[in-house]
Amino acid sequence: MAVLKMQRISICALKKDRKSILEKLQSLGVLEISHVLEEDEDFHKMDTAGRRLGFEKAAAAADQALDLLDKYAPEKKSMFAALEGKKLISAKAEEKVREERRDLLRIARRISDLDRERAEQLASITKLENSIAGLEPWLALDVPLKTSETRRTVFFPGTMPGGTTLEKVYEVLAEQAPEAESADVRIVSSEQSMVYLTVVCLKEEAQQIEDALRSAGFARPSQAWKEVPAREKEILKEQIESCREKIAGIEEQIRALAARREDLQIVADYYRVRADKYEVLGQLPQSERTFVISGYIPQCAARETADALTGKYDCMVDIEELGEDEEAPVILKNNPFSANMEGIVESYGLPVKGELDPTTIMSFFYVFFFGMMLSDAAYGLIVAVVCGILVWKFPRMSPGMKKSLKLFFYCGLSTLVWGILFGGYFGNIVDIVSAKFFGKTVTPPALWFVPLNEPMKLLLFSLLFGVIHLFTGLAVKGYLCIKDGKMMDFFCDVVLWFMLLVGLILMLLPSSLFASIAQMTIVFPAWLNTLAKVLAAAGALGILLMSGRGRKNPALRLALGAYDLYNITGWLSDVLSYSRLLALGLATGVIASVINQMASMLPTNIIGIIFFIIIFIVGHSMNLAINLLGAYVHTNRLQFVEFFGKFYEGGGRPFEPFKENTKYAEIKEETLS
Repeated sequence: MAVLKMQRISICALKKDRKSILEKLQSLGVLEISHVLEEDEDFHKMDTAGRRLGFEKAAAAADQALDLLDKYAPEKKSMFAALEGKKLISAKAEEKVREERRDLLRIARRISDLDRERAEQLASITKLENSIAGLEPWLALDVPLKTSETRRTVFFPGTMPGGTTLEKVYEVLAEQAPEAESADVRIVSSEQSMVYLTVVCLKEEAQQIEDALRSAGFARPSQAWKEVPAREKEILKEQIESCREKIAGIEEQIRALAARREDLQIVADYYRVRADKYEVLGQLPQSERTFVISGYIPQCAARETADALTGKYDCMVDIEELGEDEEAPVILKNNPFSANMEGIVESYGLPVKGELDPTTIMSFFYVFFFGMMLSDAAYGLIVAVVCGILVWKFPRMSPGMKKSLKLFFYCGLSTLVWGILFGGYFGNIVDIVSAKFFGKTVTPPALWFVPLNEPMKLLLFSLLFGVIHLFTGLAVKGYLCIKDGKMMDFFCDVVLWFMLLVGLILMLLPSSLFASIAQMTIVFPAWLNTLAKVLAAAGALGILLMSGRGRKNPALRLALGAYDLYNITGWLSDVLSYSRLLALGLATGVIASVINQMASMLPTNIIGIIFFIIIFIVGHSMNLAINLLGAYVHTNRLQFVEFFGKFYEGGGRPFEPFKENTKYAEIKEETLS
């Protein structure tokens, strides 16, 4: 339950060692660059934007080539490929690829060029197919689809709006060109929206006839053809087939280059790492012969890093404590169990300077509540076994994924325990199977009680666990006040609230309202009842008078105190929020029982048994998935809203070290020695 202490490290070294020192720091990945030295007449910064952009483009080209290889020659991967993590390569393999990087970039560009050629061929096919579609209405025409002439006549094709008939065409000619009597019009084909026709007429009347037809919607074809339409269609089909053959050849060339996939991955990472290095290089203050690096480093790695640098290079390393007002990046450090819940805290917000890391305290409540919500031993066993196997089987998965699976492993164990306490094993499947197939009902005993039979008991314990959770949050707030020496805040914001809340709880327990809900009567001695009233009254009065202690105006102080006292309704709302432990716990058992009951309605024969198994597997898989998601969401809510709301704000900045941010592969780790 700690935040790693950060220190500032400053390194001043000779310019000739700049490349080696940067590569060393990048391989170690323990330093976040954050300079305090600005440019002046002695120290200035290099303009590395051009080089960095070049490396980024090279990495992008390799990435694009790899995406294309995945498209044309997909790599065979298992369904658990996402859990396998990055490939682990040796430094020699990386060095070999580095030497071939220019050839590999040419291969990457060749793959992109081939893909571009393929796209051009596809565009040509589309264009040719459109041309064929445009020729279809003219296939009955036995002359080329173009304007042609003899010594005295002109032939030209065209289109007119749908529904146009020969009679209408001649009517238009008679009205618009009465002097032109030589036109011979023939309809080649008709569609709903278009009529395709040809016109033969004398040369001297051609323009007059065409103008007359245009007044009725006549238009020449958009393209002229040298051959008759049927022959042109055959030619176009041959061209399409030729394009398809070219596409097949291009795809085969790309697939042949898939053998260099791993090398392209390594070279993409190489250029990506170099781009990061040059980005940092552009931030470094440099003089004529020296340069300076400054940033944050965990205290546990500071001295070892300094020794590694000073032992190999002519440099000066200075390690100093951070200033009071300096907000350092945050790294959480917890025990092996609680470390798996750090992602939950990070999703809410990392602690700021001086704040407590709540991970350890939160982790036990998290697993406790998760198991209570899912509360089926069989479901818990499945979750724990699956997550445990995945963690064991894929040791190189990403740290975030490993933490998540371990989190659900522990939540599965908690669910297993709660399921045994409540007697839930796939709902009531043992009862159903024993009664249906063996004629005798066997009910596994619950080590505690069955929630479906005693829901009010579960509600009371849910609220009790909620009160414990909330009081723990308030106690943590008190600890932080004492730690910071704020004794008045501790008394007014923590002790007085404990007095009020404990007093109200002690007054509620012996009341008739509680007795009607709990179906039990609690009797306290008179002195304890009196003490409860005194605690509640003293706490309420103290909050009324002390909440606005920072104000000098008495009326404003009382108003702020009354407003703060009204927050008792917020506490009631928070406590009632824990009824979701009851709701989700019952939902799991009720839905499981309904699934089992549906399956038991089938006849006891081979077909009935088969469908019984199908309903059992499908139904319980869906129930597990739905309630697993529900338990995760609502357990998070109880931590974020009810628990953290009592003492935790968050808002810290995560530690982002200068390291080798690779995408595909990792080089075997380098040690500090």
